[in-house]
Amino acid sequence: MSQVNVLDPSASPLDYYGYELRRYREAAGLTQKQLGEIINYTGSLVGQIETARKLPTAEFSERVDAALGTGGMLSRLLGLVLRSQLPSWFQQVAELEARATEICTFHTHLVHGLLQTEAYARAVLGAMDRSNLEDRTAVRLARQRILEKDEPPVLWVILSEAVLHQEIGGRETMRGQMAHFLTSEKAPRLNVQVLPYAAGAHAGLQGPFDLFHFPGDPSIVYTEGYGAGHPTANLETVRDCSLRYDHLQAAALSIKDSAELIRHVMEERYGEQHAVA
Repeated sequence: MSQVNVLDPSASPLDYYGYELRRYREAAGLTQKQLGEIINYTGSLVGQIETARKLPTAEFSERVDAALGTGGMLSRLLGLVLRSQLPSWFQQVAELEARATEICTFHTHLVHGLLQTEAYARAVLGAMDRSNLEDRTAVRLARQRILEKDEPPVLWVILSEAVLHQEIGGRETMRGQMAHFLTSEKAPRLNVQVLPYAAGAHAGLQGPFDLFHFPGDPSIVYTEGYGAGHPTANLETVRDCSLRYDHLQAAALSIKDSAELIRHVMEERYGEQHAVA
């Protein structure tokens, strides 16, 4: 008889998930293979997730919740599991994103992670390292669950026009990313503005930054370097970046004009007529 791995549920959210999955499965009197057959996954995958060797997905969690009658427990736990898989230096930022009532971002060359499509995120994460790429992509996209809450944060996004022209992942990926931007036209809590090349010198020349606002707590500025994040609640820094953001919003195109520029770039640069035969 093969030895059963005994997980310490307090070791990590992933271990806790695996522990609870096994507990619910055994309470239902099912083997890993039998549960796999019910939810249309292999018993081997069930075993890997139970022993914290594989990350669960949203679809897997939903199917297990339905099959075992957990009341949605595993689906609710999934967000914590995926967040715990972020790089240690970034986990604090994910917590800020989850708590903030308003997030203001400015980026010069890359789409912010909260707005990246799956294909775009995969291309970004795989640029230098393709190991565990599917899991790392799922972890990044899991941050976007905050936008699906009953009371999601208000998200203001200012991006340089260069972001629209920096082709990442190929034309199809960029076209999909542009189309995703355009969904903001019908989402009042999601606001996308483009800082055009014509703006010239602007208040964000020192680099990208994010502002997090909370009810009753000090605002926080976040900047990022290679393999390190730098959140600060320093009042002078927050005031400076808030003023910079005001100037960037004034220099950027309106939300409507930004959408028109995005639509133009999507068709002219990434349209089917430019596809390689």
